[in-house]
Amino acid sequence: MITYESLKHNEEIRTYIKCADDSLRALGFTEHSFAHVTRVSEVAADILEQLGYDAHTIELTKIAGYLHDIGNLVNRVDHSQSGAVMAFRILDHMGMPPADIATVVTAIGNHDEGTGVPVNGVSAALILADKSDVRRTRVRNEDFATFDIHDRVNYSVTASKLVLDTEQKTATLTLSIDTEVASVMSYFEIFLGRMVMCRKAADKLGLQFKLNINGQMLI
Repeated sequence: MITYESLKHNEEIRTYIKCADDSLRALGFTEHSFAHVTRVSEVAADILEQLGYDAHTIELTKIAGYLHDIGNLVNRVDHSQSGAVMAFRILDHMGMPPADIATVVTAIGNHDEGTGVPVNGVSAALILADKSDVRRTRVRNEDFATFDIHDRVNYSVTASKLVLDTEQKTATLTLSIDTEVASVMSYFEIFLGRMVMCRKAADKLGLQFKLNINGQMLI
């Protein structure tokens, strides 16, 4: 049986994740390696667990989260689609049942804000987990003087947490932003598309998406 834990220790998959992140490092992107994909896997799984999804679906969500960025190995452009094709090949070769492959591939292929749509619960959870992973430790540029806007905004986030309230049916992304590094407006300048996608993903799960920055509810 293919599990999230078995994939985490699969050297072929680990190589793809590392090399994909190496490509993004060369392009000046923030960290997309094991810290990111592990966090996305666990947050997405936690979302569905809190909403009462079954254990098998939660396991597939973890797998989708772990594999969701391998398409960056091919190119950053359309990486969700190329990643879905790569995941199909890997999981099919490993003998995963077609229905399970379909769930994982659909989630991966729909996680990018440029083209993705939260078509089901797994893809919605993956979107929320991925787009909420904004934090200082993802910035790899060590020269503050050369930060671009993405570096500044990510570095400005000193704390971030996605919290579900199943009674109020809300999903709230709470951020602490150092406004001496980047303004709240700068956050929206580069992440507005992601926040819109989070709202759609939350809607798919029967939730209302909210954004709290520095104690102020903005959405």
